[in-house]
Amino acid sequence: MLKPRESIAALSPYHSPIVSRAGLSLDLNESMAGCSPRVLARLRSLSAAEVSLYPEREVGERLIANFLGIASDQVLLTNGMDEALSLLFTNYLDPGDELLFADPTFVEYPMLGEALGASVVRLQSGENLALPGADFLARISPRTRVIVIANPNNPSGLAAPRADLLRIAESAPDAAVLIDEAYFEFCGETMIGETMIPDLARHPNLFVARTFSKAYGLAGLRLGVLTGAAEQIGYLRRFCLPFNVNAVALACLEEALADQAFVSDHVAQVKQGRERLAQLFDELGLRFWPSQTNFVLVRVGVKAKTFVESMQRRGVLVRDSSANPGCDGCVRITVGTPRQMDGVLQAIREAIAESRV
Repeated sequence: MLKPRESIAALSPYHSPIVSRAGLSLDLNESMAGCSPRVLARLRSLSAAEVSLYPEREVGERLIANFLGIASDQVLLTNGMDEALSLLFTNYLDPGDELLFADPTFVEYPMLGEALGASVVRLQSGENLALPGADFLARISPRTRVIVIANPNNPSGLAAPRADLLRIAESAPDAAVLIDEAYFEFCGETMIGETMIPDLARHPNLFVARTFSKAYGLAGLRLGVLTGAAEQIGYLRRFCLPFNVNAVALACLEEALADQAFVSDHVAQVKQGRERLAQLFDELGLRFWPSQTNFVLVRVGVKAKTFVESMQRRGVLVRDSSANPGCDGCVRITVGTPRQMDGVLQAIREAIAESRV
């Protein structure tokens, strides 16, 4: 009888996080502003030949390298950040090797590690959900082969100090250390210059991932970026499929990068929106975490499910994060456009009042 590998058979099925599209989707951290008009114009100008020919990923990698100020052989474009994670984990994790991360964080990390038969080592952040840097340093062992840290983190929205991340990378020279910067563009003023990309040259075990799904509003095109030392990226290329990034995404990349004014405006609106959420949560006496992302995590209490359902009845979808370790009673709310946020804030007021009855 045909059977899959034991590590695959033991996995719980991974279901799409899309529950519904009937309403305002503030549950998936997508861009509510859409994408740049320049990207839309490029989409409309695509020719039959551009769609019918195989894509040239290397052209896009040179664009990204120039934008980030690194060499093109340090860049690998991927089919969303999901593929970047899958490639890196597959490249460095053998069965029994240790994958190290801290909860709460992106749910895909343990799923991929378990699929490869790795030993998944979960550290637990404290009540403030800050990165437990000292615990990372204490837990690194010769078996540690991959360390992954989302910075800023999902679902907490918190950013970790660059010094802590560097200490972790330096303490695990035989492990691939991935810093997932999916939400980097939304960081506050204190985080400017805090990306780990400039540190790649000094730390050959360090990788930094970015995505065009969030600040650029291109989640539907599935475009991710993995950067690292040229030698290590070269190993990943051996396993990466040659036409993994589609021609439409590559055609739009140049316009997306060129329209930084659009990205800046969107980021500014997100910062204003999350400040409005913070003010409301303060007013309502709710615990929340100061976000450096395009969402805010708030603790609404034991009736989190009731709150989510109440919001849905009002046409707003939010994510129940109670299942994440350390997030009991918490809900994650993506920031919408200024006009959307007017209605969202009112819906939150009504839903909180309803859940407290």
